[in-house]
Amino acid sequence: MASRKPLVMGNWKLNGSKAFTKELIEGLKTELAGVEGCDVAIAPPVMYLAEAEAALAGSKIALGSQNVDINVKGAFTGDISTEMLKDFGAKYIIIGHSERRTYHKESDEFIAKKFGALKEAGLVPVLCIGETEAENEAGKTEEVVSRQIDAVINALGVEAFNGAVIAYEPIWAIGTGKSATPAQAQAVHAFIRAHIAAKSQAVADQVIIQYGGSVNDSNAAELFTQPDIDGALVGGASLKAPAFAVIVKAAAAAKA
Repeated sequence: MASRKPLVMGNWKLNGSKAFTKELIEGLKTELAGVEGCDVAIAPPVMYLAEAEAALAGSKIALGSQNVDINVKGAFTGDISTEMLKDFGAKYIIIGHSERRTYHKESDEFIAKKFGALKEAGLVPVLCIGETEAENEAGKTEEVVSRQIDAVINALGVEAFNGAVIAYEPIWAIGTGKSATPAQAQAVHAFIRAHIAAKSQAVADQVIIQYGGSVNDSNAAELFTQPDIDGALVGGASLKAPAFAVIVKAAAAAKA
């Protein structure tokens, strides 16, 4: 199992500027110098990929993005393609975030198409899944995450999860300051891995399953001691280099 290297990724959401992007990346490069044993990525707004790509040059921090469309080119006003993201050196692409599902009415099937487009382009999908507070209270967590994963498996086959990332983000914990307890999070992560293992143990053993949802510098270490939690998708804490660095170092230490 030790072959899974944790991934800590920062989702900047709708935050930043040209100056902020350069400044934060310089801070991260300083804070993370010499840290081994954990992959690191950041996903700034797409507007700032050029600044980020330039600022990241020579560092081990990978570039990501927060969304992608399913079309490669053509008459699709306002959309962004896999090839454009590759042109800027982006590697890890977040899809299916609850904010996209909610505000942009993205369906499981549409998200599975994005997953397929990313795989075809040789990019790494970071598939966000998770239940609402009402679903959690109704005991539907496993039903919801199964449905969200099965949309991809049904469309593309379980092998699509080779080299992919799943981010389990309970919606009730995103930006609320409420985090799942390490035991709660581990139980869901173990369920997700077992659900994939029912189709392929080999795919399940290598898939990275991150936890997301109010991960910060004070709760990260305990989350990462759980056997099925392979890093984190970090929101607010990723906008501050020292806090983000603490999370990365905690992942590296826990999985060493």
